[in-house]
Amino acid sequence: MAKKSIVDLVLVKDFLDTVGGPDAITLVKICENKKKQFTDEEIAKKMKKKVTEIRTTLNRLHYRGIAVYQKSRNQKTGWYNYTWEIKKDRIAALILEKEKETVEKLVKKRNLESDYNHFDCTKCSERMPFEVAAEYNFTCPSCGSQMSNANDPKKQKELDNQIKKIKGEMEILAKVQ
Repeated sequence: MAKKSIVDLVLVKDFLDTVGGPDAITLVKICENKKKQFTDEEIAKKMKKKVTEIRTTLNRLHYRGIAVYQKSRNQKTGWYNYTWEIKKDRIAALILEKEKETVEKLVKKRNLESDYNHFDCTKCSERMPFEVAAEYNFTCPSCGSQMSNANDPKKQKELDNQIKKIKGEMEILAKVQ
């Protein structure tokens, strides 16, 4: 069975697309298969893209510490040659940091849902805890519509499932570091 790449995780694909643009996923996959340093020209040839497009993607990744390079001068031409390398552990670290914050927010939201009795406006989707809704006589302060009880155990279960899914992906990423 072939070893599964971290780039196959949806979380990683979304992150690379956001950080490096649409070519970042393919670029990282190619570099991961190479297992050695590469030049931007090699990748451009493999991806059938312009070198400038590849350099743009590499520079975006470099800004976040995902792509690192070594610079050497060509003695004949005097130009610099750049050899690049992708740091998978840096990808994992950045995503883990971001997802840790996401999980914390979801846990707070879940706790808020379970600890308080909430009321929603039927028209404008205003949401408030019981105490505040009672002060307004269960009438929405924004639009004047009646407010209804919004506590839903399904919502808490959805949040629990979301947290569980993210934590599962975080465990996979933690192994990369």
